[in-house]
Amino acid sequence: MTKIRELADIVREIPDGAEVALGGFIITRCVIAFASELIRQGKKDLNLFSVMGNMESDLLVGAGAAKSYTYSGGSLDRFGRLDRVNEAIVTKSVVIKEYSALSICLRMLAGAMDVPFIPSKVLIGTDMYEKILKDDTDALQIGISPFDGEPYMFLAKLQPAYSVIHAQAVDTEGNVVIEGPVWDLELAKAGKKLIVTAEKLVSNEYVKRNPEKVTIPGIYTYAAAIVPAGGYPGSTYKVYDHDAEMLTKYAKANQKQDTFDAFVSEYITGTKDHFGMIEKMGGYQKLRDLAADPAYGYAWKEDSQ
Repeated sequence: MTKIRELADIVREIPDGAEVALGGFIITRCVIAFASELIRQGKKDLNLFSVMGNMESDLLVGAGAAKSYTYSGGSLDRFGRLDRVNEAIVTKSVVIKEYSALSICLRMLAGAMDVPFIPSKVLIGTDMYEKILKDDTDALQIGISPFDGEPYMFLAKLQPAYSVIHAQAVDTEGNVVIEGPVWDLELAKAGKKLIVTAEKLVSNEYVKRNPEKVTIPGIYTYAAAIVPAGGYPGSTYKVYDHDAEMLTKYAKANQKQDTFDAFVSEYITGTKDHFGMIEKMGGYQKLRDLAADPAYGYAWKEDSQ
């Protein structure tokens, strides 16, 4: 049975209050199409997790879809800050829990392995440990190793109900092909249900002939949707580069709630789906201009040298 479905139908299954881990790194391979659909469908009280926060987490927090958000920092790269997240920290309108990137990755690794905890020296002796212990009491504790008598941080497993990543390709059985750096592998495998949005569909025969290209086997995948430019206006390696103009526009809009609301109204809730959003943001002509050079993996023009 195929695991390929329409994105809107997959999102419709996610209940209010669900735990959702969001893949992506800053402005690369982000789950923008998925997050936008959550907003269109009016999802509320979500408990969100990221390794590195990016545009979609800022969108969800600003749009009132999040009850809590756990992450290790993030930005819109050189274009700006996650100002809706930053304001939520100040106003306490959303419960924000901050970790180091390594510590949250280790919690997700424990979740992927389905073991109760991962021992590590990370966070020991830091102010961050004291803050996490206060804000997230079930997440970690210090214990003594029975092997060397040394103190270790025991980081409790993190297994959200859903993990969501964007990838370059997937087949009907849910085998995921990711080109370039992979920073959300633990996150993907930690979720009880993995949802994948992908740039294109490849045949199962292609996967069988090129098994080394499979980053995540289909056994982990709950459902997948084919969403070309699903990470736009961010980039997806070897497919398209980021849209600097649109990221700059968002970075200005998200500084205040009213301009953020206007942005969401125009580009997300005011459009039927992600393809409508892309059309509003400049259309497929812009995507053609951002097409990745096959040698470099990102857009390249001779006159830029």
